[in-house]
Formats: sequence, C-alpha cells, structure tokens
Amino acid sequence: MNIALSDRRVSPRHNFKLPLRVRILKSAIAEQRTESENLSGGGIYFPTNSPLRVGTAVQVLLKMPEEITGEPTNEWLCSGHVVRIEASDSPRGKLGVGVQFDCYEVSRRPERPSASRHWQQRRQTPHS
Repeated sequence: MNIALSDRRVSPRHNFKLPLRVRILKSAIAEQRTESENLSGGGIYFPTNSPLRVGTAVQVLLKMPEEITGEPTNEWLCSGHVVRIEASDSPRGKLGVGVQFDCYEVSRRPERPSASRHWQQRRQTPHS
C-alpha cells in the first residue's frame, strides 16, 4: 500500500497566516519578514523571494498559536532546514518553502528573556 507524503507527517498541518521573521544561517542576506501558509509542531511552509535551496539552514521567529501546542501562545525561535521548494503565486514571494524544525526555543515565563531578545543578540554577534 502506498501512503501519500501528507499522510506520513508526524504532526498535523494547520492553515495559519502568522507573521514570521526568517533568517538564512551563515548568510549575509538580511532577515525577511513574511507570513506562514501552514505550520505544525514540526515544520512550517511560507512564501519568500530569498534564494533558498533544499538543505539550507534557517531560523524562524514566530508566535506559535495555542491550536498547535495546546498551551497559551508563546514566542518560538525555530532552527531548521529547507526540505521543499516550489513555485508560489503569493504576493509575499515567488517561492514556497517548506522547513522542517530541527530544534526550537520557547519563551514561556516572563522572567526568562524572550526568544526575540535572543534573536537580536544572535544578530549582533559576529559569525566565524
């Protein structure tokens, strides 16, 4: 029996339009602001004009909705890699990009610095 790729997903996909900040790791390309097309606890799909390839490492900063995690909305800093690229007709980009999350940091407590603060610190730190 053949199982379609969409049936093999570990986490169900949800069609959410959420604001995102996307950074290509080890690249001089500026971060991009875009919007998700769909997401799950394990990955995200979004339009972009950035020159990405399958395997490219990226970071995505977003506010993960309660419908995905079952917990109150939190800020997530996700590191992952591109697993799919296809043509897109979105006004936000000509490429549709699927990213699988490899790891993420979640800001849950007010006393803990937010993921966006961590994002800013990493942005200011020179890469070797």
